[in-house]
Amino acid sequence: MKHGAPAHKASGLDALHDLRKRLRSSRAAPQPAQTALAPVAAAPAEAVPTQADRALFRTAAAGARPLALPDHPPPPGLQPKPPAAIPLQHVRDEQAVLREAMSDELDLDHLLETDATLSWRRDGIGSDTLRKLRRGHWTIQNEIDLHGLRRDEAREALGQFLRTALQREWRCVRVIHGKGLSSPLREPVLKHKVRSWLMQRDEVMAYVQARPSDGGAGALVLLLRSARRTERG
Repeated sequence: MKHGAPAHKASGLDALHDLRKRLRSSRAAPQPAQTALAPVAAAPAEAVPTQADRALFRTAAAGARPLALPDHPPPPGLQPKPPAAIPLQHVRDEQAVLREAMSDELDLDHLLETDATLSWRRDGIGSDTLRKLRRGHWTIQNEIDLHGLRRDEAREALGQFLRTALQREWRCVRVIHGKGLSSPLREPVLKHKVRSWLMQRDEVMAYVQARPSDGGAGALVLLLRSARRTERG
């Protein structure tokens, strides 16, 4: 047993030397290089859209609607005033009244005076009123030119003019309808329509063909009812 001890001791030292060499080798061994990070690519410059890009976007966005913004009312005192309402229904009603009040179906031949100028006067208006109109007894206060308008346009314009005349208390006005020389077959269509429409308006008391200096066969001179008389009924 005593002879075997040195061998056991030598063997232990050898193992220790071996371990020490392995430790040294592991410390001296080069560490694996860290993987180099790839350089961050620079952000590409902002591309400018071409005409084709814009056209493609418009096509793709056709029919799209913007998202509704959150409902955050402005502070008190900064709220905008609501716009004034447009009485569209009132306008439509007035236009309907004008169309109904001046029909195109009225046959006026038997209602006109049998003189060369085809004058007209309302029941209760004496024939002397027509003579005064022809002679220029009343000063013409305003006029409307319907020449060149289409039938519906002329009818609405005439109705509006007569309402304005009543509000401003014009008693004598002139309506220019033209002689119809440029109409198909040279028929004075508007001329006849205007005479028919005027006979259906309560504010018109009488009319005569204008004197040559005031338009002759292409115009009418009207005597209108006063606004005060209309209000009294």
